[in-house]
Amino acid sequence: MNFQQLRIIREAVQQNFNLTEVANALFTSQSGVSKHIKDLEDELGVELFVRRGKRLLGLTAPGKELAVIVERMLLDARNIKRLADQFADAEVGQLTIATTHTQARYALPQVVARFKAAFPKVHLVLLQANPAEIVELLQAGQADIGIATEALDQNPAFVTFPFYDWQHAVVVPTGHALAAQDLTLELLAEQPLITYHEGYTGRGRIDATFAAAGLAPDIVMSALDADVIKTYVQVGLGIGIVASMAFEPQRDAGLVLLNAGHLFPSNTTHLALKRGHYLRGYAYRFLQECVAELTEDAVREALGTEA
Repeated sequence: MNFQQLRIIREAVQQNFNLTEVANALFTSQSGVSKHIKDLEDELGVELFVRRGKRLLGLTAPGKELAVIVERMLLDARNIKRLADQFADAEVGQLTIATTHTQARYALPQVVARFKAAFPKVHLVLLQANPAEIVELLQAGQADIGIATEALDQNPAFVTFPFYDWQHAVVVPTGHALAAQDLTLELLAEQPLITYHEGYTGRGRIDATFAAAGLAPDIVMSALDADVIKTYVQVGLGIGIVASMAFEPQRDAGLVLLNAGHLFPSNTTHLALKRGHYLRGYAYRFLQECVAELTEDAVREALGTEA
């Protein structure tokens, strides 16, 4: 048994048992992949894959159990390398944060500035992705920390911590009639609305709030981030519903922010860590820059690891 065989097992699951894609992902040949699989099955004395001819269709019962062990072994192998790097040079390395555009643009700049001042030699990578992609990046070990409002706290593979609470607000062009009225859901539902795409930045709560009131809002456009929403509000396409922290008076000339905290429930952005993923010392510092109470001891306790 060798690590390449283990990687092939994991990659086969991730690539939906397409051997061509497995070979491409591991920079090897399809025939080499097939041989590794056969050698491992011969060594173990069990079939790991359900087959139809030469095609793999899925995992057998022992294959499913092995896949769990393989994932744990490969995670531990990566952890050994990170552990060695930590003790070789605690202030040099790479920290990868997977987050949404909204968090990267509005919530993290000061956090990143403080972190880089403390660890100037650490290469910080901000991967901007949607919540589902952030989950995948964390699960694959391609990100150390995930930050998003959706999806993360629903996954049992992660330990999550509240980062901060925020609310939606309404943006309208200067002089818009809504700015002079008491804002209600009924008034909003009568307007052409521009807001986040499904699955982003609390969109589910916006939809649920209108539905609970028996209203069908006229959402004429959806976008992935607030900057795009505000741009189209400025050109008169409609009024926007955005995260309140995404409004900057000096930059958003020609727009007015209207409080909608009484209309929509608050949202919580979470920090997420994959269970079993080894964190370098500077990763704990990044978490504490986000939330002062998240000391290394507190995070380790939540993860169930010893210092």
